[in-house]
Amino acid sequence: MNLKQLEYFVRVAELGSFSKASLILNVAQPALSRQVRLLETDLRASLLIRNGRGVVLTDAGKRLFDHSVGILQLMARVRDDIESSRGEPAGRIVVGMPPSMGRLLTLPLVEGFRSALPKARLAIVEGLSTHLAEWISTGRVDVGLLHNPESQAGLELTPVLEEPLGMVSAAGKNKRRKLGDGGTVTLDELTRFPLILPERSHAIRRLLETQAALTGHKLNVALEVSSVQSILELVRAGHGHAILTATALAASGRPEAFVLRPLAEPRLTSILCLAVSAHKPATPLSKHVLRLLRELIPTAVAAKPRSYNKIG
Repeated sequence: MNLKQLEYFVRVAELGSFSKASLILNVAQPALSRQVRLLETDLRASLLIRNGRGVVLTDAGKRLFDHSVGILQLMARVRDDIESSRGEPAGRIVVGMPPSMGRLLTLPLVEGFRSALPKARLAIVEGLSTHLAEWISTGRVDVGLLHNPESQAGLELTPVLEEPLGMVSAAGKNKRRKLGDGGTVTLDELTRFPLILPERSHAIRRLLETQAALTGHKLNVALEVSSVQSILELVRAGHGHAILTATALAASGRPEAFVLRPLAEPRLTSILCLAVSAHKPATPLSKHVLRLLRELIPTAVAAKPRSYNKIG
């Protein structure tokens, strides 16, 4: 097994076709097929199943693909680190963000990155915090922004932003039940409302479920939806209420369509953390990006227009 074989295998798997991979890699298709067969012989396992539409991964192929991506990215970082040690940081870095932060940070991050690091390349991916934590651990993402991450031996976490959580309702459709004085919502009151929440693996859902269990309450979960944008569309249509931060609401594009009421008794907050792998040494490029993110996050959050109807 060698790196070239892994590179060929990953490209074939990604494209689902030997012919497409041959064109991209500029390698003759017979030579490409031969290298993959040698890899299968070395591992004594079938990695790809050929069908009329191309190829698909076997179970063994899926496992090798996950390992191969991490190995190839690690080798790329090694080359980039050696190159950047000669002077200005260079190479490629992958930053992962939750969708709500992606809408706020992508533009200033790209502009700041290009200005400060012209010789480097930036890739941005979006995903739930649980997925991003896994991608950092496997090497697919170099730097991540995670909401309320659980402590993990493989991650180094640095809190950068704390925001209170609130109940989001559709503007004009939120007076069906009387709320407490001051426009806040207690946990006891929250249980009376139909909620549209992400799946249980989501950080905010875990936080709410834990607090409810500690106080003997049971949440009224009407719908489970992972996408924040989809949740807000359902809230706006009157199907229930959401639990979000002001930043997530401001990033929706239509904050004026909602009412935000802070949670109280207890007051619950969402903590945004910068995350990197604890097992990989920081490179000059990653240090620059971490510093850039720490500078951008407070500014981007403070600058976002918040024309929603905040009560209390």
